[in-house]
Amino acid sequence: MVPEDFRKRRGFALRAAPLLVAAPIAIFAATPALAQAGNAYTASALVGALPLAIAIGAGAFALMAMVALRNTKRDNRLNQSRTSEQISGLRALVDEYEALLAGTRELTVLWSEAASEPKFLGQAAAVLPPGRRAETVLNLHSWLPPEEAATLAKVLEALRVDGQGFDMGVTSSDGRQLRATGWVLGGAVAVRLRPTLLQRQTAAALDDKTLRADISSARAIFALMPCPAFVRDASNKLAYANPAYLQLARTLGKPVGDGEIPELLDSVGLGDKPQSRTVSFPTAGGGYELVEFPLTGGRAGYFEPHKPAVAPALGEGFEPGVSQLSAVMEVLSTPIAIFNAARELVQFNGAYAELFNLNPKWLKLGMDERSILDRLRTEGMLPNEPDYHKWRAKHLTSYQLTEPTEREPWHLPDGRTIQVIAAPAGPKGGVIYVFDDITARLRLESLNKSLSSVQRETLNALSEGVAVFGTNGRLTLSNPQLSKLWKLPMNELGTNPHIDQIAEACGKVMPEDGISIWRDLKRRIIDLNPMRADTTGRIARADGCLIDYAVTRLPDGQTMMTFMDVTDSANYSRVLKERNDALVTADRLKDAFVQNVSYELRSPLTNIIGFADLLSSQDMGPLNDKQRAYTDYIRASSVTLGVLIDNILDLATVDAGIAELRLDAVDIQTLVEKARAGLAATFPEINGERQLKLAVEVPEGIAPIKADATRLVQVLYNLLSNAARFSEPGGEIRLLVQERGERLLFIVEDDGAPMTEEMKAAMLDPVHSSGRQRGAGLGLAIVRTFVNLHGGTITMEKREPRGNRVVVNLPRDAAALAGAAE
Repeated sequence: MVPEDFRKRRGFALRAAPLLVAAPIAIFAATPALAQAGNAYTASALVGALPLAIAIGAGAFALMAMVALRNTKRDNRLNQSRTSEQISGLRALVDEYEALLAGTRELTVLWSEAASEPKFLGQAAAVLPPGRRAETVLNLHSWLPPEEAATLAKVLEALRVDGQGFDMGVTSSDGRQLRATGWVLGGAVAVRLRPTLLQRQTAAALDDKTLRADISSARAIFALMPCPAFVRDASNKLAYANPAYLQLARTLGKPVGDGEIPELLDSVGLGDKPQSRTVSFPTAGGGYELVEFPLTGGRAGYFEPHKPAVAPALGEGFEPGVSQLSAVMEVLSTPIAIFNAARELVQFNGAYAELFNLNPKWLKLGMDERSILDRLRTEGMLPNEPDYHKWRAKHLTSYQLTEPTEREPWHLPDGRTIQVIAAPAGPKGGVIYVFDDITARLRLESLNKSLSSVQRETLNALSEGVAVFGTNGRLTLSNPQLSKLWKLPMNELGTNPHIDQIAEACGKVMPEDGISIWRDLKRRIIDLNPMRADTTGRIARADGCLIDYAVTRLPDGQTMMTFMDVTDSANYSRVLKERNDALVTADRLKDAFVQNVSYELRSPLTNIIGFADLLSSQDMGPLNDKQRAYTDYIRASSVTLGVLIDNILDLATVDAGIAELRLDAVDIQTLVEKARAGLAATFPEINGERQLKLAVEVPEGIAPIKADATRLVQVLYNLLSNAARFSEPGGEIRLLVQERGERLLFIVEDDGAPMTEEMKAAMLDPVHSSGRQRGAGLGLAIVRTFVNLHGGTITMEKREPRGNRVVVNLPRDAAALAGAAE
């Protein structure tokens, strides 16, 4: 059929087509009239041609309109024909469905919104007593007991008023077992009544073989039993034994080979009646209750551990096969349900009802599996599938199986995952369902997978090579670093090679010592000494690599080996050790040199100073001005050299860690005068001119300081002499003493060259000196050392616009704050 919008557009086009075609025709027809006036299109010419154009256009429009009208009528006839065919097909389909429902052994009542009376489909004789019409089914009291009629009337009212579906079993007045199901169909409701599988009036007439279980069903159930069980074929030979039976046979010392099932007792024919007897296996834990019963095509039995309670006697009404399997299923914690070929429930255990929270009063034998699935879907016990009917149809293909098959797991809305195993129930059809809640197992598998992934990523990120060997000597775990260290391809390590294969592979890439190294490692891995312990060691390979290894025994009996390439670190360690030894040796030589040179220099220096003083005293005769100047230079240089020697000895004493302060109350003015005198001896007047000017400012009445007077004089002298070296000849140096609470500041300022980074480094490097500032480094190192010994600090900074300032900050009581020199 043509869509409505397309039909509308097509109708508009058909109606407009005559106008669209007529317009060009009218204009074309008027062209000769216009042509009579020549090329000049005047108003009078147009007016003269207008009637002709209108007449021709009207005629064309009428012609085209007739054609469009015929096309429209033809399309309408075609559409009516197609609609009639579709209506006829739908009616035929409805008739087929009604005929199909009428032929089933059930009765369906349908209440629709369009019809005022209910519609009855199916065979009334399947539910009602013979001779009753289908309409009398709504007269519940005529064919149901009062209690059953009242219950069914109540659920029918709830269905029609509130739309509440139901599925229940009822018993008619004549004793027939029926199943009543009600549901909502859009705006309509329906009720279906059908007989169940087993009827009371026919149960006694059933052949005993129809109630017996078959061998395949027994095997499927016995495989899940915790107690020993077996199945015999028609020739009374053992055809199947579950794992518990085989374990009992091993306990009793019976040989269990491939395909061979040992006999535990003498086989005794039972005929068609089930029997039970007590058997004893002293070596297997005591007595058992042996229960045997016939099956279709053989018989079966199981050993139940002897219990104080005696099994009830088997009476004449005991149903063979089925009843025994029911007892076996009931003791299992695994949910099991068995359906026959008509999809009707014939066996189930309590674990099945508990798994899906099914009410035992509702779950009855004879129920159709589709009704059970519908109930489970309503209660949220089935997977959420977009197309439920398609899923159910796929699930019901289990009745066509010829061997046990694992179906797709059911992921329930409550978070559980159910594994479903379907197996054929026997030669007459049907299916056995075994359900297993694998939620916890999947959670553990997921956790184990995550842990394994983390373990793998961690191993791959390690810088050490890791190899884990099983008890059979094969590699079970490794990481890429192992392949890198031993130059082994990763594809070979991935095949779980034996340690001998690894040794052989290493021998190919390392022919010098690869095999010998791994043979030694193999002895450490396969050591069977019960007192063995974890070991470590170092391997020196022929290619120059040094590898540290560790052998660790794992709790599960496996052995883990770790390898680390320490070639670089070992080389660095060796170089550092050699350098440290060289530094220790150099320090020892320095100390020896300082001690020897210092003491060896003092003797000639004393002679030089003595002879210089003798010449200056003129006891040996008068000196001219030049000689006197030379003598003054000798004396000044000798004093400077003496101070340097004293500084060297002091530094050696501090480095040796034996320097001590002799603390006493020291007068500040006395300290300053001694430092001034030392500076004057170092920079004496030459030719009557002083080389520098020293200005001292000391507050009057300043309190004494508790310190080592000798060391503070050295500090002030070195600061003043350092400032003198950095000052121009004739420059001025200032020594300021200031009080700051419990601390005292000694400030030395000069107008010399700006302080350099080299000068700052002299504070930390005793041998730092350059240019004309030679000796500055040693003097400043002495200052830093003795200031630190007194617990003080020293800072250096530039002055603006020129010069430098050095500030020594000392505590008044050095005994409380003094520390070791750095």
